[in-house]
Amino acid sequence: MKKNIALVTGGFSGEAVISYKSATTIDNNLDRERFNVYKIDINPKGWFYESAKGEKTQIDKNDFSLQVDGQKIKFDAVFIGMHGTPGEDGKLQGYFDTLKIPYTSCDAATSALTFNKRFTVAVAAFAGIPVANSEVLIKNNSHSPDEVAGKLKFPVFVKPNNGGSSIGMSKVNTLSDEFGAAIERAFKEDDQVLIEEFIAGREFTVGVFKTKGNIIVLPITEVISKKDFFDYEAKYQGASSETTPAEVDEVIADKIRSNAKKIYQVFNCRGVVRIDFIYNEETKQPYMLGQSEASIVPQQVQVMGWSLKEFYTKLIEEALNI
Repeated sequence: MKKNIALVTGGFSGEAVISYKSATTIDNNLDRERFNVYKIDINPKGWFYESAKGEKTQIDKNDFSLQVDGQKIKFDAVFIGMHGTPGEDGKLQGYFDTLKIPYTSCDAATSALTFNKRFTVAVAAFAGIPVANSEVLIKNNSHSPDEVAGKLKFPVFVKPNNGGSSIGMSKVNTLSDEFGAAIERAFKEDDQVLIEEFIAGREFTVGVFKTKGNIIVLPITEVISKKDFFDYEAKYQGASSETTPAEVDEVIADKIRSNAKKIYQVFNCRGVVRIDFIYNEETKQPYMLGQSEASIVPQQVQVMGWSLKEFYTKLIEEALNI
């Protein structure tokens, strides 16, 4: 008997536009012979299922069900294809946990933790994973930007502390008026701002997932930004190039894969997680930049030799524990 799968997309932030793109890729590659798929759009106007005929049906939030042709549809699992809040920060995960509906992502605690960049790097550093030095500013807190800057070496990155994308992110080369403007820009996106030392090096990103109890690291991608750094435009508007698999010495690749697997274990991740690194030639170490949305994962899956249908089936099977 086919399982009913809810493909959840949308969101409450500017990252919703990325959610819809990711959900289209997922929707086009889910195995309809095994699953009945219902795409659910969660946005500030409501939670809706839209049929192939364009008819919208509101979700019953009491049990996350819907009525289709007089029949009540309940879901065996949820495929979370959403970036930003509430699908990436643990809010939806907590809701599904309450309803005992399995889903294809990290649990509520891990999602909330890794959505907060400062908490993520703190846990990673405690686990012995190399990370950049950083400080955090909290809105209406007594700490001044100059005081925080005095603890760090420039250049620095200034970015909203919560979130997976690079919206509101700036690179600042010296302590100047530009630094204050960058902080103001980041505060428009979040009440907390992370200021992080720049690490020179090559940027790599890799997807990691678990199936049948085994943690698998996908082929590594090298990301080369056409801009000064990998910001929102570089990520989503073509201002970067991506090479998969990365042309990199196997010693470096092994360090990245080892750290990626360790990060997945330390944070008790589930589903597929994308982890970003900067490899610094001077220290010979890959520094974790953080976790971000899995939009680059499909090309890594294809390079590994799997179809996206196989891959997404594995994620659903893992969620269903079958």
